[in-house]
Order: sequence, then C-alpha cells, then structure tokens
Amino acid sequence: MDLKILLHVSEELEDSKEVIERLINENLENKLSHYLNKFNKKDSEGTIDLSVDKNSRGLFDGRLQANFDGNSYRSEREDFKNLDDLVNHLFSHIKMSLSKEK
Repeated sequence: MDLKILLHVSEELEDSKEVIERLINENLENKLSHYLNKFNKKDSEGTIDLSVDKNSRGLFDGRLQANFDGNSYRSEREDFKNLDDLVNHLFSHIKMSLSKEK
C-alpha cells in the first residue's frame, strides 16, 4: 500500500515535529502493521493525517484521520499532559477500530 503521512503541528510544537514523526512510524510498525496487511493490495492507497496543538491550558490536543483503501477512521483526544501519550493513544484507538472489522 502506498501510504502518505501528513503532519500538522502548531508553531509552538514545531521543535517536536521530529519526535512526532518517530512516534508515527513506531506506531505504524508496531501497533498497526498486522491490521494494515488486509489493505496491502497492488493499487491501494492510504493516508495518515495527524494534527497536534497545544491548548490554552498548556495541554496537548490531537486529531488522527486515517484512510486505508477507501476506509476512513478517526480519533480525537484533548488535554494530554504528555505529547507521546497523546500520539500513542490516538493510534491505539485507530487500532481498536481496525480490530473490530472483519
């Protein structure tokens, strides 16, 4: 599958972009790789669109939109103290959605 990764971060988090990209890759390889195998067809395409911001309380908010071969999945969470936990949590919810499908 041809997978495109789109990352949107607020100016405040621009310095954390490299860390977020690493977390995306780790989650794709460790949490989702098994579930993405069913979309691994010759001409299939997918996108991972992650947006992360810091809110007015100094906590992290995030939205993850995943599209795999025409199937759409979304996870959104707010008020996380730790950026790593937010990204991992968003991917965990996508994994749960993928695991419910047959």
